[in-house]
Amino acid sequence: MTYLEALVHNVIYLLFPIAIYLLYVTYQRNVNQKENQLYLELAMFSSLYLILRRGVFMDDYLPLILFNIPLLMCYLKRRTVSAFLMSMILVWYSSAVLKYPFFFILLEYILYFVIYSCGKKKKPTPESILSIFILIKTFILSFETFFFIRPTGPFLQNVLYLVCLSTILYAISYLVLYFLKKGEEIVDLNSVFYQLEKEKNLRSSLFKVTHEIKNPIAVCKGYLDMMDVKDRKKTEKYIPIIQEEISRTLTLMDDFLACNKMKIEKEEVDLYLLIEEVVDALKPLLKQNHITLELHLPDDEFYLEVDYNRIKQVLVNLIKNAMEAKGKNPMKIEIRTHVDKNQFEIQIKDNGIGMTRETLSKVEEMFYTTKEKGSGLGVNLSKEIMKLHGGNLRYESKLSKGTTAFVTFPLYEKKAP
Repeated sequence: MTYLEALVHNVIYLLFPIAIYLLYVTYQRNVNQKENQLYLELAMFSSLYLILRRGVFMDDYLPLILFNIPLLMCYLKRRTVSAFLMSMILVWYSSAVLKYPFFFILLEYILYFVIYSCGKKKKPTPESILSIFILIKTFILSFETFFFIRPTGPFLQNVLYLVCLSTILYAISYLVLYFLKKGEEIVDLNSVFYQLEKEKNLRSSLFKVTHEIKNPIAVCKGYLDMMDVKDRKKTEKYIPIIQEEISRTLTLMDDFLACNKMKIEKEEVDLYLLIEEVVDALKPLLKQNHITLELHLPDDEFYLEVDYNRIKQVLVNLIKNAMEAKGKNPMKIEIRTHVDKNQFEIQIKDNGIGMTRETLSKVEEMFYTTKEKGSGLGVNLSKEIMKLHGGNLRYESKLSKGTTAFVTFPLYEKKAP
């Protein structure tokens, strides 16, 4: 097997579980279900298993050093526990199978963890984290090359070997990161379009229901206009027809309410991570509309019992409303959070056209909208979702100055993740 074929085989082993994971996430979102975050860990561990057990050997004795790529992906996705377990597996494999000194390898993976923990607060880009990890691995690999892998090899040959191996490691690490990143962007964009299509279908259904309700009401009005209380014969003839039309209207309303009866299923969710996921999903639309979004989140995790899909629906709706409030000035949206003893608050602020006092007073009313093609249900639905969580949604706005939406959750006893 050629060198290039060996590379291709190993890359396939790394990417295949990730591709399966992305297909799973796409399916779960399309059927309106929350994806299980454990499947990402399963994909990473599957990649690690395949590369360790099935990875093609180089130089007849040394496996291609791609073991750290699944570990790097875990760190990039903030899966600290999985990264720790994976580090232990790699320490054992390197010392027991590759016969490298145990404490030397242990020091390497401790160094990865320390660098990750120190850099986490600065929120570095994935590309910069990748570069730092590869730099550390190159430094460690230089010792491994000269003292363990090729201790008797010529110096220049060892240097060339080290440079080639580090270059390959960086290139394939970047390829895996790019594949995962672009795959998630496609999944998120598909999810956004799916939600927009659902909204379009809902609006169409509302128009149909309105039309169906309007017809029997018009019939009732027509018969009431023709009715003469003094004419008993006509009254007896028209009243059953009116009753029948009213019953049909009530049946239509009951069916509509049954279809839209809201339920929530709470689970423990990191709200900061949820906000980041919503923003990532809307990035293509923000870019398309030339809108700047500034995300101000602390370097921390914050868990609450909420319905993941419903709260995501609220945030998508509020950000989308802010986007549609774009005025003549360059549009900017800011998202901040605030925590005190009683509540957790998300603030979504825009510098758009704002609202008049009259519009602000009616914005929560069902079917009230100032948009040409709006259904008037988005804010009302979001308000209802927050009520079911024991929270609230309110607005502050000034005409031509912009609008701020405040989403608040009551704080209960917070559980550890």
